[in-house]
Order: sequence, then C-alpha cells, then structure tokens
Amino acid sequence: MVNTVKIYKPLLRATMKLAGVRPQKIEVEPGTVMNIWAPSRSKENANNGKKPAVVFLHGFVGDGILTWQFQVLALARDYAVYVPDLLFFGGSSTGDGRRTVGFQAECLARGLAKLGVQQCTVVGFSYGAMVAFRLAELQPELVESVVATSSGPVVTESLSRECLERLGFPTWSEVLLPDSASALKKLLEIGSFHFPRLPKCVFKHALEVLFDGRKERAELLEASVIPDKGFRFSA
Repeated sequence: MVNTVKIYKPLLRATMKLAGVRPQKIEVEPGTVMNIWAPSRSKENANNGKKPAVVFLHGFVGDGILTWQFQVLALARDYAVYVPDLLFFGGSSTGDGRRTVGFQAECLARGLAKLGVQQCTVVGFSYGAMVAFRLAELQPELVESVVATSSGPVVTESLSRECLERLGFPTWSEVLLPDSASALKKLLEIGSFHFPRLPKCVFKHALEVLFDGRKERAELLEASVIPDKGFRFSA
C-alpha cells in the first residue's frame, strides 16, 4: 500500500511555497544542520519593521511543518514565520552527542541568527515549549515573548504520576514515543481538542514516516525527564 503521509508531504511543500515559505538547510556548526522553514526572502523579511517574526516549535510527534501547517497558512501574510525541525526531527540532524534542551536552544539561536532574525515571538508545543523557555533564558534579546502550550519548565513527581494515570500510560516514553498505530492515534487524540476520524492505515503510515530517529528521541526524552517522575528544565 502506498504511504499516504509520503504522498501528502510534497503537496504540503508546494502549498507552503505558494504561501511564501520554504525549507532552508542551515549549518549551525560543523556536523549540525537545522532544517528551518522560513520566508522565501528570509533576511529581507526578518525584523524589517513590517512583519513581526514568529517562530513555531513542534513537540515529539511530527516535524515542524506538519505540526504547524495551518498556523503558517493563517499567519504568513502578516508575519515572518519560521518553523524549524528540532534536532532528530524532520530534516535536522547532528553528529554531536549532546541531547539536552539547552543544546537544542543553542543550535536554534544560531540558525535563526543566520537567517537574520533579531527579535521574535516563540510559540512552543510540548517539548518545543521547553526549548522555547530555554531559548528565552539563553537569548533574552532575541525572544520578545513565549507562548507555551501543553508544557511547563518543571512538572513535579506527584503531578507527573497523576497525569500518567489519567492518560492511561505507565511511562512518559510510552506516551511520547508510540510504537503502534493505536498508540499514536491515542496520543494524537489526547493532544487535540477534536481530532478528525481517520483510517487506521494513516496512523500506521505516519508512524513509519515520523519516528525514524526513535533511538535519538528516546535519548532526548531521557535528558528532559526524571524517569517516570517528572520533567526538569534541563540545561
């Protein structure tokens, strides 16, 4: 069977191009490349006084543009929109052994600087919000404001345990790194106000496409979570 997600991604790329946004490979340091969707003329648009810059950071499910596609279409006319793939997601990768939130934020800051972004609002979802908080701490002159959803800099052990019980999962790894179509479907339904009804094959195809770097993402999760206890604002 043809993978429906693989078919959809070229169509999405073409749609983003029509909206004036295209992917750019930015080498932030030797061996570390970030894929950042940016305005077609990013350095001309960045902080030119006409279009405020907005950076969207995704969570553990999906890459940048799949997560934020509708927000890009809604805002690209009035804002300079930047949508990076965090390291080990989408088109971003590194040979560096660091897996911390701080390393993600440092690389993101360098990537945005190379695109000419001097000040921005950062919108983060889940893990992306943790990176947003860290980026604001590291680069206060860059981050004008943070919009965070489904995340927090610290989650206590008791709250973490209560959340896991409510979600019906024994560990955070099983929540954020689904290994079956049914687990991915449940995660997407948890993270959505009203997730549309889709054939089971779509979740199977999404799992094949979106979770290639499972080992590295498990290491990212380990660097950001006190095992089965809670999240920490990792350096």
